Amino acid sequence: MSSESLEKYEFKQSLERIRNYKGHATELVSLYIPPERKIYDVQSYLRNESSQSANIKSKSTRKNVSAAIESITSRLKLFKELPENGVVFFVGHVSKGGNQTTMVQEVIIPPEQLPTFLYRCDSSFFLEPLEGLGEVKAQFGLIVIDRSEAALGMLRGANIKTLKHMYSQVPSKHGKGGQSKQRFERLIEEAAHEWYKKVAHSATECFLGNNVEGLLIGGPGATKDYFIKREYLNHELQKIIIDSFDTGYTDESGLREIVTRGAGRLSEVQLVKEKNIMNQFMKEVLSTKGNLATYGQKQIEMALEMGAVDHLLVSEGFEKMPNVEQGTVKKLGDMAEKSKATVTIISTDSEEGISLQKAFGGLAAMLRYPIS
Repeated sequence: MSSESLEKYEFKQSLERIRNYKGHATELVSLYIPPERKIYDVQSYLRNESSQSANIKSKSTRKNVSAAIESITSRLKLFKELPENGVVFFVGHVSKGGNQTTMVQEVIIPPEQLPTFLYRCDSSFFLEPLEGLGEVKAQFGLIVIDRSEAALGMLRGANIKTLKHMYSQVPSKHGKGGQSKQRFERLIEEAAHEWYKKVAHSATECFLGNNVEGLLIGGPGATKDYFIKREYLNHELQKIIIDSFDTGYTDESGLREIVTRGAGRLSEVQLVKEKNIMNQFMKEVLSTKGNLATYGQKQIEMALEMGAVDHLLVSEGFEKMPNVEQGTVKKLGDMAEKSKATVTIISTDSEEGISLQKAFGGLAAMLRYPIS
């Protein structure tokens, strides 16, 4: 989704900016307020901190801490109630070279709910609780299967959730003589076929239409390969199989095992997605017509104004490039939202991502129709 990708980008940019601030002494205040905390409670906590700060030995540190607390207190008065995820204040006098300082006041609304209240005074702002928040957590379906049991699960971020654990009625093979042996083997194969169908049906219920990026399939030996090769899964799910792995188990520990074995492949998935988008763009640039692709800030702004952009591609490092104004990405994102264009932030971890930055100035777009 365009807005999610942009919010993640803007949040990361804010953290990077705040990380670079340094104070001369322990005078930078970080205040984390979870949504359920009452504003008047926070105000009385700050009054207490303010009176404690009178004991600070250094006159300038005492003055700066007091000013930071005062600034947060007056900002808090502007809130009728706290945002649903809570709010974080980073306020204090930061160094701007020599003995000079300047006051910064950053207010961050986090992309996920803050768990606890926290007040910290230090020579740098305390960012740890915000690291990793706002990462778009892709979901992956997990299936481990053999002839006797199967488990289905979902992986989101680092969290594995078991959705279903099933046992089959497939009899185990054991020798019987003559006619009955062949008949018995045929019954086993029919039972196995029904079992695979049952697991595939459960997979459809668990994964189809649930924003699953891809599937990992595991199990001991040849069963999982047979299950994949014979295409028991719904064709939409069959298309998104990332890989299969040998696992020793087909229960919950099998799900954990498959995630460990498939970790490398999963980190490739986002890069592969970005690679495909960039390849589409390059194909359009290199085609003889080449009129459904554009790049360069002016051209893209014009195309967005006209509502001609279908997919906007922005390099993660765009605002760090020379002569690019801060806030450009937000402005372009707002324009894209108006015309319902998709926005993808392209990381600089792949060749394609680097070429977007170096060859196309960090901005490119695929168009809905040609524009002159």
